[in-house]
Parts: sequence; C-alpha cells; structure tokens
Amino acid sequence: MFDSFPRGTSERLDRPTYHADLGRLYTSGVGFLNKLERGQHFQERGFPSWEAFADGDWERALSLAEERREDYAQELRRAARLGVRHRRLRVVEFPITPYVQWELFVLRARVDVGDEIKILDAHDISNIERSRPVPEVVILGDVVMYEVMYDEDGNAAGAKRYTDRSLIRETNAGFDALYERGEGFHDFFDREIVHLDPPRMSGAPTGLRGSR
Repeated sequence: MFDSFPRGTSERLDRPTYHADLGRLYTSGVGFLNKLERGQHFQERGFPSWEAFADGDWERALSLAEERREDYAQELRRAARLGVRHRRLRVVEFPITPYVQWELFVLRARVDVGDEIKILDAHDISNIERSRPVPEVVILGDVVMYEVMYDEDGNAAGAKRYTDRSLIRETNAGFDALYERGEGFHDFFDREIVHLDPPRMSGAPTGLRGSR
C-alpha cells in the first residue's frame, strides 16, 4: 500500500500557490476530495479555537469550535452544489496528544453537520508503516494530489503536487482501503475522547497548518 508514492514525480509549491491551486481545481468538477491526516502535533495560528487551546483556555477553545458549525455547514453545502464528496481519515496515536484531543472536538462539529470523517488507530497500520508513515495527502478526484510539506522547524511549507494519474489512483485506492477499516467518528469519540480531562499544554506543539 502506497508503495509507489515515495518515487512519484512532483512539483513543489509554496503555501500560497498550493492553496490557490487547490481552490482552482476544487471547482473544476473533480468529484471528490479525500484527506488523509497522519501528524499528531500542529499549530494553527490565527484559528481562534486553537489560539484559546494553546493559551490553556480549554472551555473557550471548545466554545469557539462549536461556533464554527454554520461555517462548516456552508462549506458542505457548497461542496454539494459542486458535486464534490468530502471524506477524511484521521490517524490517531495513543496516548492521544493534546493537539489531537482538541482537533477531534473541532472535527465533531464537522461530523455533526454532515462531514464524512473516520478514525484509524495508528497501531492498526503498524505493518504498513514499517518503513515510513502513511502519507499526509489531499486528493482531488483523479486530477491532482497534494502531499503537505513542513520545514525543518515543523511549520507547513506548502505541498508537493502530483499529477500522475496512475499514482493518484494507487494512492486513492490505499486511502479507500484504510477508510473502509476506519471507525465511525462518534463511536471513537464517545469511547476515547469525551471522558478525558482537559489537556495540559507543555510547550508549543510543532507544525503549522491552515484553517480547520
């Protein structure tokens, strides 16, 4: 699974170019957007809920996450008008990191308005990740695929852009197989997350992502 991915030919895009390219192609009739998330530590500067989380104000972080529900609903209504189906697979390691604990509350707001998100325990793919982690990718139909990249300090630094359709199809087949194995979001959330105490922030997480 994902065997050809490391050898794929790509074009490196900086963050603004990546976001502009994704936005342009998103409206071109791609049919679906699949997102595989693997990292466990990120920063999301400028996103109010994350800022509150990073400041240690857990209750405000959750309140601000809830306030985004209508934004997410509008996003999905736009996707429906464009004929774009969204699916996201979130790989989670144990013990759960503070970032992932926070992020899953944000993703719950998305799921509650119709986003299709599943959870996969990293332990369940240890045989796949013997040599490298599964790729963190955004796939738009069979047209383009982006691998999100990070600089040496762990901050988001654009993406690698892939257009080889055979590679995209192979990677998407891997996504489909893992998504099929994923657990329903609420089943995982209610069992593993809802009972946790608020996380303690001990130093800044690494990695800088875009808006949720």
